Amino acid sequence: GEAEKNAEQKGIRDHTAALDEVLRHLDASFPGDIRASMQAVGHRVVHGHCIPSARLVDDEVKEAIEEAASLAPLHNPANLQGIVAASAVFPCPQVAVFDTAFHQTMPPSAYTYALPAELCQFEGLRRYGAHGTSYSFLLAAAARMLGRDASSLNLIACHIGAGASMCCIQGGKSIDTTMGLTPLEGLVMATRCGDIDPAVVIFLAKHCGMSVDDIDKLMNKQSGFLGMCGSTDLRAVLGGIKQGDSSCQLALDVFIQRIRKYLGAYLVKLEGKVDAIIFSAGIGENNALVRQLALQALEPFGVEVDASRNEAAVGVEAEIQVPSSRVKVLVIPTDEELSIAQQTVDVVALANWRQSNNSHAPYVCKSPDMTAACAAGLYSWRLWPQYSSGHQAGLKSGYAFQSPWSGNPMC
Repeated sequence: GEAEKNAEQKGIRDHTAALDEVLRHLDASFPGDIRASMQAVGHRVVHGHCIPSARLVDDEVKEAIEEAASLAPLHNPANLQGIVAASAVFPCPQVAVFDTAFHQTMPPSAYTYALPAELCQFEGLRRYGAHGTSYSFLLAAAARMLGRDASSLNLIACHIGAGASMCCIQGGKSIDTTMGLTPLEGLVMATRCGDIDPAVVIFLAKHCGMSVDDIDKLMNKQSGFLGMCGSTDLRAVLGGIKQGDSSCQLALDVFIQRIRKYLGAYLVKLEGKVDAIIFSAGIGENNALVRQLALQALEPFGVEVDASRNEAAVGVEAEIQVPSSRVKVLVIPTDEELSIAQQTVDVVALANWRQSNNSHAPYVCKSPDMTAACAAGLYSWRLWPQYSSGHQAGLKSGYAFQSPWSGNPMC
């Protein structure tokens, strides 16, 4: 009614109140007691230092998230607030899924900065990467599309959205990625500059009188497409190009050049043995022009795009290479929420199995019923029935929930 609408417009005081409001809507839409039947809550956490996989949240994990906040100040504090709120509302296991975890397989030569070793070790200065939740999903999706085991695949995955990165995958594991200590390194993004000469920071401080906070804001929030041509939306940039705006054309050229630079590096890193190049996220899965420009004239490297297939692939899974192309080119809409859900189920299932068997042996939940539920799209709206009664991990029929604030369009 009108009173309810007015109440909603006044705003919500904190995360716990927000989740209570979400729960109220869920209770009105689904049968049964949602709070009591909730089996787990999965949270996306952008930075987890060197934590190599999703983890059940305990005091140690909370402390790690808090410690990593300096490396992801826009994300980790909010992620932790979400965990605290969900813990108060839902008396069930909370699972932290880290964007940095997928890249913990990178070799030291890929993650080490050429700075004094003692300083790097003491401060944890190294390349961590990001978008790991997306890359985990894309790897599994590519394996399904190609009919191959994930551990056999060599891929170059491009997560191109407002936040953008690329990942070099060899044998199903990340061996390099474009983001570094923070999500600022690498590709040109909506408001982030990506790679830049570190001396620019010194110049801005010494010659422009800018503070550290000023420079941080400049590079994270005022650069990228926004800084170069005044818009964060690629569609507006392309519209500006059609109208003859040279700043928009330059911004696109710099954006594409950076993608191609890393594409070339990863082709070399994989010694030319590439099974597929993947495009995903808001731009990658929806913009045919960006895919075309990124891959143009790569026929000598075994990459040839079919123009009509490329144009038709908008927000759908598709192969867009010509039949004779040695390297497959895949468009895969990413689903980080589903990846979080799957990892959450696995972590809780493993914990339950270990507890029931008093064991620390490895166990991965691979319920056929759960796989069928995924295929049937039962994870929509981030709330789904758990069809898992058949597997020994002991997850009962109920619900799992992916934290609504765990995603962020900038990362």
